[in-house]
Amino acid sequence: MPDAKNPSPITHHPSRIPYFPGCALKDQAEAFEESARAAMAALGYELAELPRWNCCGTVYSLATDDLMRHLGPVRNLVRVQELGETRLVTLCAMCYNTLARSSRFVGADPERLERINAFMDEEADYRGGVEVLHLLQLLRDEVGFEEIEAKVKKPLAGVRVAPYYGCMLLRPREVGIDAPDSPEVLEALFSALGAEPLDFPQKAECCGAYQTVSDPEIVRERVREIVSAARRAGAELIATSCPLCQFNLETHQSVAHHPSPITVVYFTQLLALALGVPEDKLGFAGLKFDPRPLLSERELV
Repeated sequence: MPDAKNPSPITHHPSRIPYFPGCALKDQAEAFEESARAAMAALGYELAELPRWNCCGTVYSLATDDLMRHLGPVRNLVRVQELGETRLVTLCAMCYNTLARSSRFVGADPERLERINAFMDEEADYRGGVEVLHLLQLLRDEVGFEEIEAKVKKPLAGVRVAPYYGCMLLRPREVGIDAPDSPEVLEALFSALGAEPLDFPQKAECCGAYQTVSDPEIVRERVREIVSAARRAGAELIATSCPLCQFNLETHQSVAHHPSPITVVYFTQLLALALGVPEDKLGFAGLKFDPRPLLSERELV
């Protein structure tokens, strides 16, 4: 498991926030992290990587008596507590879902909290109270879309974007960052960037997730439906917040050799682009379907 160490201690400052990257952002989704950190720096925030973080566990346990599966997530919350902080920001939708649900699960029951602390060998017990936030919540509720719009240097005028939420940002309702059936946070963000967000019926549907390993044909069918719906809506790009969704949407278009594939980007890449972040920090070169020809036509790169 990763054991990432921050080069400098996290100090108390409202614009310096403990940040949990998760495993995928240190591997195939590096562009997600790099563009996010660059974009937030342009907005006056520092995402300060959590010292000694470990894998979130990836999949939340559905068994109510399975405390062992919460050890990984809770250890990360202990790291936040050790810093004297009370909130943790994530980018990956799966990491957000797992950490937020584990935080609620152990924090809602003193007996669970006592038992989870008995399992762990940490120097201090987890006391509860760490708030897990997705970056989109921070952008909406703290930074504000009006402030973001005021700092846009390259409006994404005319770029038609299909916001794809998938499952983990919206469900279950108690940790969902927006309405599960009619979310609007990505649409509001892209509007602030000057782009044209498009509504399409599959924006909150599952991409097939880890079935891509055991039964890829299921995922291929799901991807076909999602991409076809986005294309019918007139999308030029699909934007997401989940490395697995991005992988599935991109890879299965490639496997199917679609004659006119749609590029799948991370929402942070569009945010960073609009805020004037240099192109070498955007990570477009690592995508299977390069958006730069389209963006070049709009004189954005």
